[in-house]
Amino acid sequence: MIDLVRTWAVFRKELIQIKRDPSSLIQIILMPVTLLLLYGYALTFDIRHVPMVVYDRENSQVSQDLINDFRGSRYFNVDRYAHSYAEIDSLINSGAVRLALVLPYDFSRQLKGGQTAHVQAIVDGTEANTANIVVGYAQAVVGNYSQRIVTHRLQARGTARPSMPVQLEPRIWFNEDLESRNYIVPGLIVVIMTLVGALLTSLSVVREVERGSMEGLMATPLKKPEMIFGKLGPYFLVGMLDLFIALAMGHFLFAVPMRGNPVLLVVLAALFLIVMLGQGLLISVVSGTQLEANQLAMLTTFLPAFLLSGFVFAIRQMPYALQLASYVVPARYFVTISKGIFLKGTGLAVLWPDALVLVGFAVFFLWMADRKFVKKMR
Repeated sequence: MIDLVRTWAVFRKELIQIKRDPSSLIQIILMPVTLLLLYGYALTFDIRHVPMVVYDRENSQVSQDLINDFRGSRYFNVDRYAHSYAEIDSLINSGAVRLALVLPYDFSRQLKGGQTAHVQAIVDGTEANTANIVVGYAQAVVGNYSQRIVTHRLQARGTARPSMPVQLEPRIWFNEDLESRNYIVPGLIVVIMTLVGALLTSLSVVREVERGSMEGLMATPLKKPEMIFGKLGPYFLVGMLDLFIALAMGHFLFAVPMRGNPVLLVVLAALFLIVMLGQGLLISVVSGTQLEANQLAMLTTFLPAFLLSGFVFAIRQMPYALQLASYVVPARYFVTISKGIFLKGTGLAVLWPDALVLVGFAVFFLWMADRKFVKKMR
């Protein structure tokens, strides 16, 4: 049976220890702010205003019409003109442009003669994903220009514009504007919870051992559960404070829509925080020094949460071995919960399997910490 008085005594002791180190407390509170500002603004998959150079070998009104289509698109910035392939090569090598558009010397003659005019697009393929997107944008601009030319030709012949037998009308759900921050911020909150929760408790026990105060605790009538829950309590409160800061920034600063139940998100976030606090406590129990605990926490919590949770990279696109490894990463399940509640408005009827897995993780880590704590005290 847990004695609440003794548990409260350990809770107060940890709280006093946190207050005695205000610089660390400020860093912990500022961590979500810094991470959200850095990743929220710097990490983006929105590709717009791509710098491009034009090599117009004809320099006619017809060729200028196509260039103006690129200039009128929000995806391209036409701010450079080249006069040779050597200039294009130099600009792409220096990273000044990502796309070069080359129009042939007989561009207008081919169009007026009813032929197909070939336009060359040279793309910097250093970043494969960006290059593919830039090619798609360029094809869309040229496709619209071609469709306009075909319409003019049919009108000149007195022929009605043919109707398309199949027309695609896309509708985008959950992130209608395709804003990267709507996708990144809910996942980033998970990474922040992972980092804060694990780092807070990964030093709690090993610090007592290094300072020599563990012997004093062992001499008291404290039971293991009382010590464990007493130590986790203050860090749980600090972690929840970080959660509310991150949620407020996501909603008011980045304008990420909250379509689901915020109370459900907070409850499941508290469950995930318990998982990370339990994992951090287990790390602290099995570590010999604070440096070892800190490094182990980064290696087993932050990196998997960043790379294998689906926060940035789609899990289904990973090699099969990494897909299997992602199942033992608790952050994977909370990323699904966070994005589901934020963007889709899904409820517990859909998210209960992920919540149940988090309950299993919480029980496992706390149970393992309790078992290993025996060996540590011996």
